[in-house]
Amino acid sequence: MTIHWCGTGLSAIPGLRRLIEAGQKVTVWNRTVDKAKEAVGDLTDDIRAFDMSALAGAVAKGDVVVSMLPADHHVPLAKLCLQKDAHFVSSSYIAPEMRALNDEAKEKGLCLVNEVGLDPGIDHLMAHALMADYKASVVFDPANELSFISYCGGVPKHENPFRYKFSWSPLGVLKALRSPSRSIRDFEPFDVNRPWDAISSYTAPLPTQEAFEVYPNRDSLPFMAQYGFNPAWPVRQFVRGTLRLNGWTEAWSEVFREIETLDGPAGDDRLKEMSDQFWAENAYDEGEPDRVVLCVALSAVKDGTEVWHKTYTMDAWGDARGNAMARLVSVPVSLAIESVLKGKITPGVSAAPSDEPLVQDWLGQIKGLVQHMEIVDHLA
Repeated sequence: MTIHWCGTGLSAIPGLRRLIEAGQKVTVWNRTVDKAKEAVGDLTDDIRAFDMSALAGAVAKGDVVVSMLPADHHVPLAKLCLQKDAHFVSSSYIAPEMRALNDEAKEKGLCLVNEVGLDPGIDHLMAHALMADYKASVVFDPANELSFISYCGGVPKHENPFRYKFSWSPLGVLKALRSPSRSIRDFEPFDVNRPWDAISSYTAPLPTQEAFEVYPNRDSLPFMAQYGFNPAWPVRQFVRGTLRLNGWTEAWSEVFREIETLDGPAGDDRLKEMSDQFWAENAYDEGEPDRVVLCVALSAVKDGTEVWHKTYTMDAWGDARGNAMARLVSVPVSLAIESVLKGKITPGVSAAPSDEPLVQDWLGQIKGLVQHMEIVDHLA
């Protein structure tokens, strides 16, 4: 069985190197062969120029195709896998077009695994772990009022005036700022057109408590079913959001004002200009540490009294092993590939696993990638 790893951007390297160093048979595909050689040429010479037809000629039954390419490549690569009786893995969100491939994948016994990076990915594992813990507790009651938050952010380890730094092209961050979100607040859907319309403060229960700015992102509601929330349960809050350093809103206020004025192709062109400028002015310097903070919390209230409240916390930063964001995106991808090859993931289109032994196994391995990870019991 061959792993066809497509894309060797910054967020791909640690997981890719881990697989090659473990002795897996890996073919590396990248648009620029020289860049791939810089990244993993010391470990392998099986590096090829990415091309769909060339890849199609190389993929065999039972292989795994990994997409660390831009999002528009995922569905075409997953369809190629269905044609070739191969499996597919990506760290990205499941698009409707990907979800539509579920029945065919199940019929063929193939795994199309997505959402196995950092966010989405590790956050899902923590949510599943908390839900399993809560459901097994003596205080579990379908009538309890639940609140759930999942906040994740990549921030500079050493603060700067812009309150942010970029590990790769800022264009994705800028486009996300134009996206609406939907969450649950006070038992009702809470719709926000732009993130800066819903900035709030969150104090993370890290070893030294730390306050951050947070905002909701995307549509949180579909994840309620994914995490095992029964539609009949009363849910006061359910939000998946982005975490930023305090002062971020003020530092970015002019960016927000300009983004609100952008529209159409001219607006897209301006976003690209802004992205290039931010990359030039606010990229990480060589050897400068990045930082990733992730907090996933679940609480339950019965008759006005909080009866269960735990938070999974994670804090990681760049060190001698390299960039924290890259570790936490790509190593879970490599764990998913190994799980597929071992037959531990059910065929069909799926996200990060909810199977408790697999969740705990992955979280145990991820703990070795970070400087801090623990479950805080607020009622202990």
